Amino acid sequence: MSTTPHSTIANTTARRLRLYALAGLAIVFSLAAWGIVSRNSERSVLARDTAELAIPTVSTIEPTPVSVAQQLVLPGSVQAYNEAPIFARTNGYVRQWYTDIGTRVRKGQLLAEIDTPEVDQQLRQAQADLATAQANFQLAHTTDQRWRQLLATNSVSRQAADSAAGDESAKKAALASAEANVARLRDLESFKHVLAPFDGVVTSRNTDIGALINAGQGNALFRVSDTSKLRVYVLVPQLYAVNMTPELPADLTFPERPGRTYPAQVVRTAEALDPVSRTLQVELLVDNASGGLFPGAYAQVHFKLPQTPGSLRVPASAVLFRSADLQVAVVGADHRVTLESITTGRDFGTTLEVLTGVSADEEIVANPPDSLATGTLVRVVQPQSNPPPTASPTARRTPPAGSGS
Repeated sequence: MSTTPHSTIANTTARRLRLYALAGLAIVFSLAAWGIVSRNSERSVLARDTAELAIPTVSTIEPTPVSVAQQLVLPGSVQAYNEAPIFARTNGYVRQWYTDIGTRVRKGQLLAEIDTPEVDQQLRQAQADLATAQANFQLAHTTDQRWRQLLATNSVSRQAADSAAGDESAKKAALASAEANVARLRDLESFKHVLAPFDGVVTSRNTDIGALINAGQGNALFRVSDTSKLRVYVLVPQLYAVNMTPELPADLTFPERPGRTYPAQVVRTAEALDPVSRTLQVELLVDNASGGLFPGAYAQVHFKLPQTPGSLRVPASAVLFRSADLQVAVVGADHRVTLESITTGRDFGTTLEVLTGVSADEEIVANPPDSLATGTLVRVVQPQSNPPPTASPTARRTPPAGSGS
């Protein structure tokens, strides 16, 4: 059978339609596949970028060896080398005083005189009693000697001779008592002269002419201080107590004398820590032959501490203050962090002394975030430089938290 033109055209049209449908489906499938592939690629890129952005970026720094002298500055209290309140040892009235505040005196110098009429009368009475005791003893002694001679010839009984000997012993004891009483009152008489106990300066006078004096009661008549040398007392925290050895040098500064320093040195320590404050009392000695320094003053004591072998310094910002102890973040060759516990020494404000926990060739994170943990991968930027100290740093009086002091 022959085909007609109309059927040929219809078949051609149908084939074209099928081709167009197949091409459309191919385009649709291609677009869908391209979308899936592109989304997967974008998702992979996003995941990779997210992972890279999640890596903390840190800068590192190396610990600096402590190669310069260290100082510890603490407040000190200045006291006279010797200081004594002068009380009266006898009763009476002040007859005259000869030294006022600021007067320099020598040992044994007369400071004041006390009028003691009652003691004077008691001394006279005691001297009269002593004379009576001497007379009684002399009579008893003579009687005893006579009775001893009579006893040798059996002229008296032994009982009578023993009575005479006993009477002599009693009179001898009474004589000794009278002599002791006279000596006591003479000592009281001597106390009417108030004398300086040592070379120094009168820093206080609390009496005047006619004032009533009761021995050992009331205020001291005078106060004398030896200011040729001064004692300086300092309370040193436990962390630095081991450095406080005799002859350790120090410098004193006073707020009223800016720019001037006075050399001193440690002479002794309490050899025990105060259980409440955990501090060691340290005594220093400073020469004051010129008299320019005053006892009772406040001073800043600059201790020249010896260098601690092997100690390092790190910035305070590089230390993580954790509940257990202090730590620093050490970055390894694989750029992973290890948190190392450290033992700190002196606190220099912006830096801390590290005694154990890190070495000088390790790199630590300069400003570690609190979220940093052991094993964290980090991206290290150009390490910061940590220049060595050019001047002697000064330690503060209190150690950092967690240092164990």
